[in-house]
Amino acid sequence: MKTMPLRHTFLAAAAGVSLLLGGCGGRPRDPTVKEVWVRLPAAKGQPGAAYFRLEGNVEGTRLTGITSPLVRRIELHESVEKNGVTRMEKRKEIDFPYRGALVFEPGGRHAMLFTINKAVKPGSVLPLTFSFNTAAPVTVNAEVRDASGEKHKMH
Repeated sequence: MKTMPLRHTFLAAAAGVSLLLGGCGGRPRDPTVKEVWVRLPAAKGQPGAAYFRLEGNVEGTRLTGITSPLVRRIELHESVEKNGVTRMEKRKEIDFPYRGALVFEPGGRHAMLFTINKAVKPGSVLPLTFSFNTAAPVTVNAEVRDASGEKHKMH
């Protein structure tokens, strides 16, 4: 039996790996954060809220936290119904679907923003960094809205 030269063996192996990776669709998509906005609190000293849409991830991805240099503390919250009563529950992390979107919106999942810097006003942007268990952090600029959730009209 004839043996293949080492160089040919290496080239054949490299071609096989290339075909396997190509068939898998390449690298999985990192999570993306879209439609991000922040509602400022109606009363001084109260928390604000952030809303957004998470998409594209690898299986088993969880949102593990959100931070901002202009907010002292940010908590993940989920509205949960038990015995006909809906209440907010703090979550350490939130799973999101492998092939779909996870939406944080008024009346549902949201992030509570405690002690927002006084310089943050409607019409400005607030940098938010989203952390995940399986991906690098993603930083986005959230549109800041007033307490009613209305977009700020620029003059």
